[in-house]
Amino acid sequence: MSETRAEILTGAVVLVAAIGFAVYAGLGSGLARAPASYELTASFRSVEGIDVGTDVRMAGIKVGSVTSLALNPQTFFADATVSMREDILLPDDSAILVASEGLLGGAFVEILPGGSPVNLEPGEEIVDTQGAVSVLSLMMSFAGGGGDAAPAAAGAAE
Repeated sequence: MSETRAEILTGAVVLVAAIGFAVYAGLGSGLARAPASYELTASFRSVEGIDVGTDVRMAGIKVGSVTSLALNPQTFFADATVSMREDILLPDDSAILVASEGLLGGAFVEILPGGSPVNLEPGEEIVDTQGAVSVLSLMMSFAGGGGDAAPAAAGAAE
């Protein structure tokens, strides 16, 4: 009788632990009910490294996510729609940019809030945008063109 009780108790503990892990995994993956949100749009020259679902951050804190990306056939820019938490109200002079977590890190969308007393309404466009900067093109310009200007200027001073 004692062995049966111990087996039942052990099985119950394992079951509770499994349910706890399932709840923890569900909350961590975003399966929990999403907070109320509103959408804003922005048009970027380049959204390299950004996909639907990419984080939108402000001061390093996730405040939303990218919900759609599409090429605008008239401007040839990438039109993005971002979903923002309802409790985050952005001034209408805010800027939005594609940022990188480092040389080898992933990209995310960063919002730099402005100082205007007027807030963006749901569905409005953030006008001040900055697209992704290609690390490869930066390295090529640094390696190829950065060293030529200094010797020419030094020779002209003599």
